[in-house]
Amino acid sequence: MSAQKPHVELYTDGACSGNPGPGGWAFILKHPGSGKESESAGAEAETTNNRMELIAVIQGLTRLSKPSVVDLYSDSQYVLNGMREWMDQWKRRGWRTAGKKPVKNQDLWEELDELREIHAIRFHWIRGHSEHPENERADRLAVAAREALVRSAR
Repeated sequence: MSAQKPHVELYTDGACSGNPGPGGWAFILKHPGSGKESESAGAEAETTNNRMELIAVIQGLTRLSKPSVVDLYSDSQYVLNGMREWMDQWKRRGWRTAGKKPVKNQDLWEELDELREIHAIRFHWIRGHSEHPENERADRLAVAAREALVRSAR
């Protein structure tokens, strides 16, 4: 009999000033029952909001030390629909959209594809800026990372 996978909650957000422009990403990982949580944030000088949203999820999932059941909370329909619905179709078409165009951010989608093979991910959409505590916190972390990058570049 196999051991039960640990359960975590992953809250993610990305922020970009201009699209493209400087951007930030952040995640919050909560371990229900233990009260433990961790968070991280980072930034890139020239990026898009969608890339920051994807990187936030990748960074959060990569932080997990063992295969887990992950409740992923995001305000990005792009991320959630991509992981839940579009990715398998893109792969079948050789990473092409239904319109036969190359999938944008293919490098990041491929990383997410590998990570979803490791973890059992359940998807939850949160309306952005709707006072959801963890989503608001992830947004503040992503914006702060972006702003710190911009200040350091001056």
